[in-house]
Amino acid sequence: MGLVVDLIREYGFGIVFLNVLIEQLGAPIPAYPVLVVTGALEGGSAARLGWLTVIAVAAALIADVLWYHAGKAYGHRVLGRICRISLSPDACIRQTESVYGRWGARSLLVAKFVPGFASIASALAGVVGTPLRTFVLFDTLGALIWVGSAVFLGSLFASTVQDLLDVLTALGKWGLLLISIAFVVFVARKWWQRQRVVRSLKMPRISVQELAGLNAQGIHPTVIDVREPMLYGLGHIPGAHAWANRAEKGKPAYEGLLPREQHKHGLVVYCDCPNEISAARVARQLQRAGFSNVRPLVGGLSAWEAAGLNVEAVPDQVVDAQS
Repeated sequence: MGLVVDLIREYGFGIVFLNVLIEQLGAPIPAYPVLVVTGALEGGSAARLGWLTVIAVAAALIADVLWYHAGKAYGHRVLGRICRISLSPDACIRQTESVYGRWGARSLLVAKFVPGFASIASALAGVVGTPLRTFVLFDTLGALIWVGSAVFLGSLFASTVQDLLDVLTALGKWGLLLISIAFVVFVARKWWQRQRVVRSLKMPRISVQELAGLNAQGIHPTVIDVREPMLYGLGHIPGAHAWANRAEKGKPAYEGLLPREQHKHGLVVYCDCPNEISAARVARQLQRAGFSNVRPLVGGLSAWEAAGLNVEAVPDQVVDAQS
């Protein structure tokens, strides 16, 4: 453990740069604790604290700009890949879409404090067409707030952090083992959360080929898109209804689907997240409301497009990418 502490003292800036870069690219390797520790070790020099902040912000910005361009180039398909890498709950896409849809680029100011939000928000900014300079401005400010808070905490509690490092150093290999166990528990907990959610939402599903086959036969189930309106407007399965637009204050979201009897061919619900989590949750809600034959679409919109099937967009769709 003493060697690890010495490495942080000697190569702290390089370690911080790599750690922040890898975390912001989506890997489940927390950078905030390392920023706090390094801030504590560099607390005696304002200049070095300044350089630490600049380096960490630069690393975050590099990763976020890469995700921004990935979203711009590959569209919504890149969002699900981020969740798979980060081990964040699959519903993180839906939550991020909702927050970004409401606050736009301003949500980047706090994105890095929410696990699983920052990478998806960066890619989403590219997907919806947020101007690059607007994205860079708010993302840089958000990174400064995130890094600055960690560095400030480290320098503020430098003596406490130093005492903790001294204890871990005295423990030797056992101190390193404790840190390793904590990291393994963190990753295992993320994985278990995902598996628990997936198991809780097991239900019959319909494939893209099955849905396309029904449409070809003139059988048209009611198709519901549970993504945010801004993404629905950019492209959706032809004939699909936007679930988010159905909810009105004081009324259930499914009210627009009444009466239930009109859906004689059933309902198909889709999203664009791993394991169809958001779609399965809405499907479960509809089942509890008395709707029958409700099935999530396997693979969602990405699978539909991968099968070479057409999507349609809302004419003259306006996305508030500036806000």
